[in-house]
Amino acid sequence: MATTAVVAPPSTAVRRITQFAWGTLAYNIAVIVWGAYVRATGAGAGCGNHWPLCNGEVIPRGARIETLIEFSHRASSGIAAILVLALLVLCWRALPKRHPARVMAVAAAFLMLSEALLGAMLVKLALVAQDKSAMRAISLPIHSTNTMLLLAAIAATAVWLPLDGSSVRWNTKRLWLTIAALAMLLITAAAGVIAALGDTLFPNATISADFSPTSHFLIRLRILHPALALLSTIIVAVFVSLTTRTHERAKRFAGLVGIAIVTQLFLGIMNIALQAPVWLQMLHLGVADLVWIGTVLVAAESLVSAENFSLLA
Repeated sequence: MATTAVVAPPSTAVRRITQFAWGTLAYNIAVIVWGAYVRATGAGAGCGNHWPLCNGEVIPRGARIETLIEFSHRASSGIAAILVLALLVLCWRALPKRHPARVMAVAAAFLMLSEALLGAMLVKLALVAQDKSAMRAISLPIHSTNTMLLLAAIAATAVWLPLDGSSVRWNTKRLWLTIAALAMLLITAAAGVIAALGDTLFPNATISADFSPTSHFLIRLRILHPALALLSTIIVAVFVSLTTRTHERAKRFAGLVGIAIVTQLFLGIMNIALQAPVWLQMLHLGVADLVWIGTVLVAAESLVSAENFSLLA
């Protein structure tokens, strides 16, 4: 185990910043789900290829519904960026150097910046709306991975804020399993983005089209997502089961992971059966975020010894 010097910040400050961190996480999930609506409705080109302006205006006037949808997403994303920046400032002022929550707040701010740049790239390169290019199929999973890592950084900031004591004792037992579980979820999410893109661009494509050599590559790639989802479910289940046996604090998030996974599997079946309606795509993505965050929180709790947490945790 490695030891890093950490001095506990004032209890009142920890409580307030922790609440703000959880609120920031919840808001970012809402923004991400709304982003799925933008993609699924083809409104991503609502502001043209202008960024950060919308059709060359700060606030579009006389806008079409697609423009209003895209503009609302940009505005909500801007608020999310402000919240993450505020979280960084709060942690930077209240926490000592090398405190894990402070490090994660810095990571969250960096990932929010890259999130904005990736979004701008999609707009400027016109990788939105009805674009069916391979470049879009590559860029969207990258964007998705950055988004998931952003949520992980915010979640880790929130759960590590109550760290107390003169040192933090890191537990690296079964670290390989932790990495495997998180990596599989990232890969599954990336495949899910591609599958959702195929559903959006080819709404009438049947399951049999997934296996046809004449189908568009985005349709043929859809089959990867359910296969990866089943594999990641097994790995995450093993990880959570083994982790909660030896880490009491991790048990408080194990239930979230279990319920979210079962719900997600059910939604996945419905998504295929109903040919991915927009509302179901949004719900499917929201629950996927909960699976990811729950697993991240179990991992975060298992990496730190319980003796380092204050009574606020």
